Amino acid sequence: MSLRSQEQGSARVVVQAVPWKVRAWRELEAGRERIQAMLAPLPEAELMRQHSPLMSPLVWDVAHMANYEEQWLLRALGAPAFTDPAFDAIYDAFRHPRNTRSTLPLLEPEAAWAYATRVRAAVAAHLETLPEDSADPLLHGGFVFGMVAQHAQQHAETLAATLQLMTHVEYHPVEALRPQPGAVPQHEVFIPGGPVRLGSDDPWAYDNERPRHVVELAPFLLDAHPVTTGDFLVFVESGGYEDARWWDPKGFAWIQAERIRHPLFWSPQGHHVWLRRRFGTVEPLPKDEPVQHVSWYEADAYARWAGKRLPTEAEWEKAAQGSDGVPRAHPWGDAVPTDAHANLGGTRWGPSPVGSHPSGRGADGVWGLLGDVWEWTASDFQPYAGFRAFPYREYSEVFFGDTSKVLRGGAWASAPVAVRNSFRNWDFPIRRQIFAGFRCARDVK
Repeated sequence: MSLRSQEQGSARVVVQAVPWKVRAWRELEAGRERIQAMLAPLPEAELMRQHSPLMSPLVWDVAHMANYEEQWLLRALGAPAFTDPAFDAIYDAFRHPRNTRSTLPLLEPEAAWAYATRVRAAVAAHLETLPEDSADPLLHGGFVFGMVAQHAQQHAETLAATLQLMTHVEYHPVEALRPQPGAVPQHEVFIPGGPVRLGSDDPWAYDNERPRHVVELAPFLLDAHPVTTGDFLVFVESGGYEDARWWDPKGFAWIQAERIRHPLFWSPQGHHVWLRRRFGTVEPLPKDEPVQHVSWYEADAYARWAGKRLPTEAEWEKAAQGSDGVPRAHPWGDAVPTDAHANLGGTRWGPSPVGSHPSGRGADGVWGLLGDVWEWTASDFQPYAGFRAFPYREYSEVFFGDTSKVLRGGAWASAPVAVRNSFRNWDFPIRRQIFAGFRCARDVK
């Protein structure tokens, strides 16, 4: 029995239906198809252009993903290399900052896609030869395939951020219909105190999600859904950006130096009239959607202004798991995310109105914990006790410290394969081009 059979160049690909192999091949192909569809509308010149110093040229990501796949799904698993290892340096994300990558001798789009196709055909053939069970930790449950599949989808999200920053040409994606939910007024949900088991032992979980461990939390209140654009607009129009009382001192110095007075991509038009730019379209602010493109400093300031605070990542994960003690991969359970559960996968090209996905509500009644926007937490990105870097230090370990804040939950541009209750994202507190929002918490008095 085979998962699929297809023509790739001159090679016929057949993947045997071993459970983790089926999943690995499906997710690898899903990532490739999504990225091809995203970039297909753009001419070659725009794929080569560096649209923002914050982001790589789009074509760099294409070849980087293929090179990462070659390194981990071929060479690391015993298959021969078919590129010179010196080629790796061009597409090494740690060797070259994003704002310098346009100066490198990059493959042009046609060559980059051809390289990706060659790698994928070789991966499919090599996958056939791999054992179902192996003592190699890279192959346990198909870990390394999950790592590469998630890596590709994370780059798809990065590409979406680049397309949003692009102004040289307009990009108008074809998007799914906007949901029309019933009214969901903002309220707070009581989350009981007690133990919460953090982390994951899922075979595809990353090293920073391990090991599983228990922490004790005090009871707290958590917003039932993320802060909306309409909520945040009140903060903006009430002078929140001009009042140092609400801001972390470093954050206030930053917004003063950068002359920031509202979220990224917003535009004031006069008396209480605001527009936003979204992928080449300028439109009125949708007040019922979760606010996005706000930094940690902006989220923290809003929370203080509202008399609240940002939740810790442990509190966030407690709310996602539910307080009944039932283990869950997602707030609703272990079922694979669908459109009924969450806005994921990039088809909407923006957040859904709050309350659009009732099937994704958590056991304690918290809405929208996965999808729509990444949610900033109060926590620094630090290792769990007993952390062990695997399979390389540069995925997590080199980023630990007090310079990055943890985000949880995934955004509309995140793929289902890369979201779960335990997944930890992180970024600098000034970062705004990512699809990040937040919700507030407060102590029980």
